[in-house]
Amino acid sequence: MTKFALDSLDLAALLASRVCHDVISPVGAIVNGLEVLEEEKDAEMRGHALALIKSSAAEASARLQFCRLAFGAAGSKGSSIDTGDAEHVTRQFLADERTRIEWSVPRVLMAKNKVKLLLNLCLIADAAIPRGGVISVSAKGEDDSVSFQIEAKGANARLAAGLASLLSGEPDEGAVDARSIQAYYTGLIARACGLAIALDLSGDMVSIDAKPVAAEAEEPQSAVA
Repeated sequence: MTKFALDSLDLAALLASRVCHDVISPVGAIVNGLEVLEEEKDAEMRGHALALIKSSAAEASARLQFCRLAFGAAGSKGSSIDTGDAEHVTRQFLADERTRIEWSVPRVLMAKNKVKLLLNLCLIADAAIPRGGVISVSAKGEDDSVSFQIEAKGANARLAAGLASLLSGEPDEGAVDARSIQAYYTGLIARACGLAIALDLSGDMVSIDAKPVAAEAEEPQSAVA
């Protein structure tokens, strides 16, 4: 079977589409609010418009800051990122009235690709609980032995169809689009970091583990009858 490979230009274009998708809604709301301010004379309506502009600007900023770390270069090759910054942008982007973030990752300087992986795993966890809930983020070990565990608990927790295949770099349909690029990209980062991703769904809990490939290979295999 031919191994799937995505052209680098297509990868860049699809990631750009994903980022644009994330910011277009709040930016559009800002435009709508400005239009109301231009046309509306009623003080109450203008107050609503200003509130909309303020909240949408904050949302757009939060999304851009998160995407900069999750998808962007975030510095030169070999640079590290403060996990405190990663926590800050994750809370701004994901935490809301429906979703709570429990962050247990020590504050250290971590290789940028591992931070990018962690943030992308958080995105997958958030998508697993569409009605909101609690996302718990933790890390063990350090440097080359670091591993991540993200748990998402909420009503109707689910794993998207084809997610495991996308993470492994072999999409079921043999193609990747703007909706599935984030999961595929997450798999690329994991392999670049030497980490293997495991998914589990149990009731209203989704668990996502990213462990060093060597550690995965050393774990005993379950007996098959």
